[in-house]
Amino acid sequence: MKLNRSTDMALRIAMLTAASPARTTVDEIATRLALPRSHVAKVVQRLQRLGVLVTVRGRSGGVAFAEHAGELTVGQVVRAFEGDDEVVSCQQSACPLIPGCRLRGELRRAQAAFLGVLDGVRLGDLVDGAAGPLLLALGASAARG
Repeated sequence: MKLNRSTDMALRIAMLTAASPARTTVDEIATRLALPRSHVAKVVQRLQRLGVLVTVRGRSGGVAFAEHAGELTVGQVVRAFEGDDEVVSCQQSACPLIPGCRLRGELRRAQAAFLGVLDGVRLGDLVDGAAGPLLLALGASAARG
């Protein structure tokens, strides 16, 4: 299963903000992660609605990892960004195999297993150990410059 770009960005933004002890800006996030600012802004907004991030407007505002967001799971974020769509859409192409096909059921089972694994990983777990300092070092000189 391949995650869409917004989901990938959301997970990386969550990891970066979780590792950071201070608020950051959308511009800094975009620079550090080498992502387009406009996309980062949209993803930050969705993460804020999901409860992963808190945003503060104004001159001294910014973006921060929400207090209890570390307890949210990667599976929850993936579902929020990917939706509940199946891996294949048999109905769209009006597949003639639908009445006797076993593939759709197996793909559903695989997708459930994939999400089940991600449900066991908390966002806070992603920045434990060496990952946190590594995330903070990403593009740090470019973000300050």
